[in-house]
Amino acid sequence: MKFGMVVTPRSAAAWKDGVRDAEKQGYATVLLPDTLYTPSPLPALAVAAAVTETVRLRPNVLAAPLRHPAALAREVAALQLFSEGRFELGIGAGRPEAAAEAERLAVPWGSAARRREQLFEAVAAVRAAVDPVPEIMIAGSGPRMLAAAADVADRILLAAMPQATEDDLAEMVRIVRDNTDRDIRFTHQLVGLGDQLPHWISQRLGLTPAGLREAGAAGLLDADPVEAARVLDYRREKYGIDELIVPDELSRAFAPVLARFASDATS
Repeated sequence: MKFGMVVTPRSAAAWKDGVRDAEKQGYATVLLPDTLYTPSPLPALAVAAAVTETVRLRPNVLAAPLRHPAALAREVAALQLFSEGRFELGIGAGRPEAAAEAERLAVPWGSAARRREQLFEAVAAVRAAVDPVPEIMIAGSGPRMLAAAADVADRILLAAMPQATEDDLAEMVRIVRDNTDRDIRFTHQLVGLGDQLPHWISQRLGLTPAGLREAGAAGLLDADPVEAARVLDYRREKYGIDELIVPDELSRAFAPVLARFASDATS
């Protein structure tokens, strides 16, 4: 089981301290969202590369329609060079909110079909131009995206809504597996731990731990580290969900779970 931490920069110093701390805690990957209310992820990850040694670096996730494929490949090549091969490309067709961001950036926002085309054009450009080719993680939730990503991605982020259930995750995995014979691995994001939720879940979306529990939200794990680890192990074995993304706000609460997996790896 691998773990990535989403670190949100609040200052240059806090960003450097945050990515160093994630590496020290044993997270395999540091991630940064691609939004207009957070710093641009590619230069920020270049800074992270300069102050870390082993942790991998991934945007979570780039909106492909906002970038020209050739320009993106150039930036990815630079990050691979300066990180000494630690960059991973997390990419998608764009969150629903990205349409407004495209308007602010004066970038055309096409149909869902056109944005899927742009995504695969970007992936092809990176594969053709970057050496070594980074791991490609594609974010998807709908059947068409999941089916199309199955033949292209190395890893798929199950970009489900916070209320998504275990059955929802199982159905997403089924769609991918029905469309490829390749050994695709899956990533899921932690929505909450016990009664603790990150700010964007509780404040921006207005969700509560009680409501998520009632909905059967798969991303809300038990506060008991033994039970949380059991569920993660089960999903890894059954679905191939072998990576969990943890928001930095929950990293302290999640530390006992992380410690259990670190202990298993060294025993």
